[in-house]
Amino acid sequence: MTNGTQQAAERRYGAGCDSACYAEAAQGLIEFIEESPSMFHAAAAARRRLDEAGFVYLREGDSWQMEPGRGYYTVRNNSSVIAFRAGAQVQPSGGGFHFKLTASHSDSPTFKVKAVPELEGAGGSLRLNVEAYGGMIDHTWFDRPLTVAGRVLVRDGNRIESRLIAPDRDLLIIPSVAVHLDRGVNAGFAPNRQVDLCPLFSAGALERGAFDALVAEEAGAAPEQVLARDLFLVSRQKPCVWGAAGEFLSAPKLDDLACAYVSLEAFLRANSDEEAVSAWCCFDNEEVGSNTKQGAMSTFLPDVLTRACAALGGTDEDYRRALAKSMLVSCDNAHAVHPNHPEKYDEANRAVLNGGIVVKEAANQHYCTDAFSRAAFAAVCADAGVPLQTFANRSDAAGGSTLGNLSNIQASMHAIDVGLPQLAMHASFETMGMRDVLNGIRALQAFYATDLCIDGADALTIGR
Repeated sequence: MTNGTQQAAERRYGAGCDSACYAEAAQGLIEFIEESPSMFHAAAAARRRLDEAGFVYLREGDSWQMEPGRGYYTVRNNSSVIAFRAGAQVQPSGGGFHFKLTASHSDSPTFKVKAVPELEGAGGSLRLNVEAYGGMIDHTWFDRPLTVAGRVLVRDGNRIESRLIAPDRDLLIIPSVAVHLDRGVNAGFAPNRQVDLCPLFSAGALERGAFDALVAEEAGAAPEQVLARDLFLVSRQKPCVWGAAGEFLSAPKLDDLACAYVSLEAFLRANSDEEAVSAWCCFDNEEVGSNTKQGAMSTFLPDVLTRACAALGGTDEDYRRALAKSMLVSCDNAHAVHPNHPEKYDEANRAVLNGGIVVKEAANQHYCTDAFSRAAFAAVCADAGVPLQTFANRSDAAGGSTLGNLSNIQASMHAIDVGLPQLAMHASFETMGMRDVLNGIRALQAFYATDLCIDGADALTIGR
């Protein structure tokens, strides 16, 4: 990114932003979500932005060479991406640098198509055989147009290659049972995922095998060439900014594509700490525990950081010294207080839409925030003039967890959990505050740009 582009971005996303700036940032998120119907598409969308910004792709299987001041990225499983950039003054030898990272995730709760995809139903119908991926709100998937998206493995001679597909058509619906036939539905509905959540594919016009034929056509192959696939249901409901005052942004997959987007924008736009290796991490499989080769619990993060250190001339000792002076911001959306159910939230530690990025904290350490990391991030945001909110669960209710602690097990450093406040988390269509897109970009841009000199857990210096 040129200095002129950086200056323009700083003017556009600086402290004096007007309504046009907020709208522009929100539209950028909408475009990213529309490009990202699956985790594989989200990784591809991120890669396009990195390529446009001049970042160099380093394959994991190749030898790495790096230069201070240049940007690089690598990919695992085509669904997890880590981009990194060494400041011009980074000197790995002798421990003269540190890491500064954000981490988000590319996946969202949905339903995955099983290996044998079709189920024959009453009246000659065809349904898709799917299983839950993550902890979604099941009832929000009923009675709305759906499609599928993901990757298909195609054999062409002696070569097997991965191809992305995302049919731009309304292909499926999961129909509700009419209230006349289920009189108690409004008193409580707990759908059976094997019975109630099978999407309707055909009412008799298509024969068994039609779904495989459609997938092959979308992949540009014959059905016999398709050896395997990872396909997921996708809501066709379009992202939108809405409300009489334009306050809200609703879309599929806000958890966690909103944080993936704002952290990437911040990473690309920031005037980075010149003595840091700054990194943007987006992991797959957070919604199912992160215990995969491309998840936050994998070796992906330490593999990349150690190789980056070595490519810059550093040793294993230099790497471990750097971790002790480093900081991770785990970015995964937070719960905004629900207007109809404020009783479900802590009275004092609650977040609101359009109130800014949220620091999440829990005594059980399901969030990685502690006093040291909170102080560092709060100081950065205060100096940048960006709003900051706090979230903690009610003391009598169990909360969720995210990828901060999991990635920190693999590469331990000071870390904090933050997120953008939203409603209806894990629904097929979620809602956040429109202004929080830019609020999040500004907060994370300030984190990347601020010099943080960390002295163990005793003290830190903001700036030089």
